[in-house]
Amino acid sequence: MKKLLFALAAVLLLTVPARALEVSAPSALLMEKETGTVLFAKNEHDRLEPASVTKVMTILLTMEAIDAGTLHYDDVVTASAHACSMGGSQIWLKENEQMTVSDLLKAVCVVSANDCAVALAEQLAGSEDAFVERMNRRAQELGMKDTVFKNATGLPAAGHVTSAYDIALMSRELILNHPDIRQYTTIWMDTLRQGASSLVNTNKLIRFFDGATGLKTGSTGSALYCLSGTAERDGMELIAVIMKAPTSAQRFEDAKALLSHGFSTYSLVSAAPDGALPPVPVTLGAQATVQPVAGAKSILLEKSRAAGLEKTITLAESVSAPVAKGDPLGTLTVSSGGETLAEIPLTAGEDVPRLTWGALALEYLRAAFLGA
Repeated sequence: MKKLLFALAAVLLLTVPARALEVSAPSALLMEKETGTVLFAKNEHDRLEPASVTKVMTILLTMEAIDAGTLHYDDVVTASAHACSMGGSQIWLKENEQMTVSDLLKAVCVVSANDCAVALAEQLAGSEDAFVERMNRRAQELGMKDTVFKNATGLPAAGHVTSAYDIALMSRELILNHPDIRQYTTIWMDTLRQGASSLVNTNKLIRFFDGATGLKTGSTGSALYCLSGTAERDGMELIAVIMKAPTSAQRFEDAKALLSHGFSTYSLVSAAPDGALPPVPVTLGAQATVQPVAGAKSILLEKSRAAGLEKTITLAESVSAPVAKGDPLGTLTVSSGGETLAEIPLTAGEDVPRLTWGALALEYLRAAFLGA
């Protein structure tokens, strides 16, 4: 059943062209968050150094722990000598200095603090090496086939590589399932240590691009200038990944070009039925009907095709028990001007077991008694 849903969902993704403009960076990608549709791709699987864009995974694992309740924003972390030795972008943590998870996360998101990233890694896994194992395991779970992490920061290390496509995957996972991260990634200026330490976001999109929501910059001498930039307008959030841009200014210009193209060309349209779906009768079920639900929340369309949409619902007249949650019950067809744009599965929203022999006998007795 899951394979069927994925196949039908693919219909929504394959209708969108993936190449419609050019950027100067050697590797780039534009993805829509809700559907995961790739709207633009250029050498998206080239394995390149990501620099501090690596920290998207560090942030993701931190947010997953927070949302799971194993880590808390107000937990106090004590900085180790190893964390304080990182160099590069940092807030100059001192050994044994204590700081909350919230403040460490703020420093990572806003100024790409390497010392804070390692402090969080050690808090979560006991050591940076153990945390890196988690990073690579999570990357595999997300389908990041071009990625090998060697540290939690993105500081230069032999074999530490990823791709624009993989960065988009982990960025999507972060912003789709952990939206609270915006409280940090949308900060332009702030302070730490009771105002003693000033922070200014390395991501210039936050101030200069309408709707910017994050996410992470990165640069080293060998990686050059990288970015995972996110922005939301009219309920649609996009992820623009730029790798190995020659200058900092150029990575932001390329990202703005991708994001602007996405927002001007595409719309995220509700795939929900216009009214309540009627229940489908269940033969020999423990309950008389099963409620169908739509298998997708939204579809992504070119704006020129998003006007005048028509939705047609086809449902089974009845189904036989047992019914499992997710079983197919019908199709919602979205069309415009007679052209089918998407076919969305309508599936059972609950399990309906088959009547037991005892219950079936009771039903026959009740029917016979009432009919007498």
